[in-house]
Amino acid sequence: MNLSIKKLSFILLSAAVILSGCSKKPKRPDPSSTVLGPDGGLSGAGIGGTGGLGDGTLADANSALGARDPNAIDGQVRGLLQPVYFDFDQSGIKASERTKLDAAKAYLEANPTARILLEGHCDWKGTSEYNLGLGDRRANSAKQYLSTIGVAAEKIEVLSKGSLDAIENADETTRAKDRRVELVVLKQ
Repeated sequence: MNLSIKKLSFILLSAAVILSGCSKKPKRPDPSSTVLGPDGGLSGAGIGGTGGLGDGTLADANSALGARDPNAIDGQVRGLLQPVYFDFDQSGIKASERTKLDAAKAYLEANPTARILLEGHCDWKGTSEYNLGLGDRRANSAKQYLSTIGVAAEKIEVLSKGSLDAIENADETTRAKDRRVELVVLKQ
């Protein structure tokens, strides 16, 4: 009798788990109401801030879309300042790379509301944990140099991306480009 109660309890519990996991599928939106029209092409709805064009054409260059900085995403401007490159497994800043950090200082002086994010990157060699640490050391090395030349600490943020963006099994030229600190301008 004890065995049949256990079997019944197991069956009821299993049914409850299975039934609680099932839910209705969400309704898919009508393709004509999205930016991509029913044929997969751009419908122009809401593009450029001028309202829905709806005829498959893009907004003109004089619209609000054309006025935006293509490198600015969420208050971040990438590519304005050159990255600082490092030798394999090193976090010391080479003398040839210091001029890039000097340019960052000049930019911050000319733009007092701007800040800078130092993103440390590594190539794909090494473990994820090691590369996160190395990326952090590289970014902090750049921060230390900027502090030494007079940039206020509240103007600098540090982030390690490790080998997150690195290309796996890349050749030496590509790996050398992965060993860097990106200087990202943060707009207020």
